[in-house]
Amino acid sequence: MRDLKIPDQRHPEKAHRPDNAQPKKPAWIRVKAPTSKGYAETHRIMRENKLVTVCEEAGCPNAGECWSQGHATMMIMGEICTRGCTFCNIATGRPDTLDAFEPGRVADAVAKLGLNHVVITSVDRDDLEDGGAEHFAQTIRAVRHRAPGTTIEILTPDFIKCTPEVLETVVNAKPDVFNHNLETVPGLYPGVRPGARYFHSLRLLQRVKELDPTMFTKSGIMVGLGEDKQAVHQVMDDMRAADIDFLTIGQYLQPTPKHHAVDRFVHPDEFAAYEKAAFGKGFLMVSATPLTRSSYHAGDDFARLRANRLAKLGRA
Repeated sequence: MRDLKIPDQRHPEKAHRPDNAQPKKPAWIRVKAPTSKGYAETHRIMRENKLVTVCEEAGCPNAGECWSQGHATMMIMGEICTRGCTFCNIATGRPDTLDAFEPGRVADAVAKLGLNHVVITSVDRDDLEDGGAEHFAQTIRAVRHRAPGTTIEILTPDFIKCTPEVLETVVNAKPDVFNHNLETVPGLYPGVRPGARYFHSLRLLQRVKELDPTMFTKSGIMVGLGEDKQAVHQVMDDMRAADIDFLTIGQYLQPTPKHHAVDRFVHPDEFAAYEKAAFGKGFLMVSATPLTRSSYHAGDDFARLRANRLAKLGRA
């Protein structure tokens, strides 16, 4: 039987909160438990290189599928976050010091897995003067050196407590895709993402484009937290005004009773309508399904986009 004390130990800042009922998931949101050899091999490589993945830490429902195909999202700078977002399953507390050898281990894992595309994310590190920007840059450079054919997507914190210059450190390392998730609509930030600021995150992505107009930018939100359709469309408009290229929209799933409650399970037809609207607003790439996550099929989507762009250039 599951130990219900585990969420309190992992998330001490959430222990005082009342339990929120976890509604039964509809058929379209359920996934099978992982059993394949590919999953086991990916798990082995992660453990051998002492790496943390957001797939495990955040309890991603797609971990079985992605790991079976040798895909994983690397989470650098430890497994303890300095924030306490109410939707997130990553532990909150005082992080350990940075591991100087971690960039090399990430690069080795990418090479062993033979990845065409890798997603590298991190916990929030408000305890660091640069928010971990240099560590991100070192990891990008290490992957470039060890696996030069791999395209690199980063999913960064908001660097809200840092000087503006730290963003240049990451952008100058030349990732192929710079992703930072807005997570939800602005009206829900106080209850969902209290340590962040909506317009700061939006401006961060706009600034990336100003620093390097050739770099793809990406962001995503969850639905089912209590937002309405009008607010979702407004976020899309805000993103396009900030020149964001890629959009992901997925269903929020409540990790434990102590986390933010699921307001509703959004029907796949509504996701399809969001996707159609987003392409109409000018996004280059959109993924909007109940199981969509920032990294889900990210490599396939990026490869398809590059192929389409090259084809258009060839016709020109």
